[in-house]
Amino acid sequence: MMKKNNVKFMQGNEACVAGAIAAGMKFYAGYPITPSTEIAEVSAQLLPKVGGKFIQMEDEIAGMAAAIGGSLAGLKSMTATSGPGFSLKQENIGYAAIAEIPCVIVDVQRGGPSTGLPTAPSQGDIMQAKWGTHGDHPVIALSPSSVRETFDLTVRCFNLAEKYRTPVMLMLDEVVGHMREKIVIPDASEIEVIDRIKPEPGDSNYQPYKVKEGQIVPAMAAYGDGFRFHVTGLIHDESGFPSNSHEVADKLMTRLMKKVEDNLDDIIAFEENHIEDAEVVVLSYGGTARSAKSAMKKAREMGLKVGMFRPITIWPFPEKRVAEIAKNVKAIIVAEMNYGQLVLEVERVVKNAAPIYHVGKINGEVITPDEILAKIKEVL
Repeated sequence: MMKKNNVKFMQGNEACVAGAIAAGMKFYAGYPITPSTEIAEVSAQLLPKVGGKFIQMEDEIAGMAAAIGGSLAGLKSMTATSGPGFSLKQENIGYAAIAEIPCVIVDVQRGGPSTGLPTAPSQGDIMQAKWGTHGDHPVIALSPSSVRETFDLTVRCFNLAEKYRTPVMLMLDEVVGHMREKIVIPDASEIEVIDRIKPEPGDSNYQPYKVKEGQIVPAMAAYGDGFRFHVTGLIHDESGFPSNSHEVADKLMTRLMKKVEDNLDDIIAFEENHIEDAEVVVLSYGGTARSAKSAMKKAREMGLKVGMFRPITIWPFPEKRVAEIAKNVKAIIVAEMNYGQLVLEVERVVKNAAPIYHVGKINGEVITPDEILAKIKEVL
């Protein structure tokens, strides 16, 4: 039976913190920035009640660095920001990727570039999540479309970060971050919580980047646990110390990429609606997916065979399924609040299997169901 105290009327940003604490977050470091500030505020209120720590740093760069430090000290750590701050965090996100430091970065997207439109929604950071930091590196980024899903995906972000020892991004937008909905918070017994693999106590041969046979993710000791180990942003060998060896570089980078590439079935998630008979499929994500679903329903009421595909995992992109869908439809419409970002990935995957159309907005307004419906009518 559902408990009354589990029913909440929550904002997306509040649900993010609730999900983080349910996943075991014990450390938050960041810098307030609209429209993510509520995440910092609620973290400051709730973390001390569960034995956690909150710290406001002097800027976004330090916020990311402190989150990394908290994770290295053994605590599940998170930071949150919006577009300008996300840009500033990128160098340290790369550090977390190569040093294999699990942490969660929440980006509540707003209009850009630069200071842009602080209080207006956008989905303009999607490519930055993939390519914002330099070099090749693994990327996992999820995008919720509701308040309840924000809770669930925040938990999942922590689980993926811990399981694969990598930074994971939650790509909210201002619509979902500031929207309020009634949600049911699941009991703790219903929530899967994954913790990082730790070395055996007293392991005198512990090396921070050595994997056991059949594994791809090494055990992670915390500072203070009694193990001596080195962490660096340079290419490093299994001991953690820098190396100029081409062989070491190739081995490390290949393993980092394969942590994600070899586990796509475990990582990738998506939602489908009426794909089986669709002549046109609307592909959308985040807050815009709500308008896309409404447009699809209106179209089907008019007798138009329209389906919807929503990537929940933005990176890695669910390219295999999108390619399959493209073979059986007349067109794919990509709706997103930017000038054209994820549409490029769809075009790359689909190739010439089906024509691709784009519905975008960059003026700080949401894309309405009628605007998507108009494109559906145009295509059919």
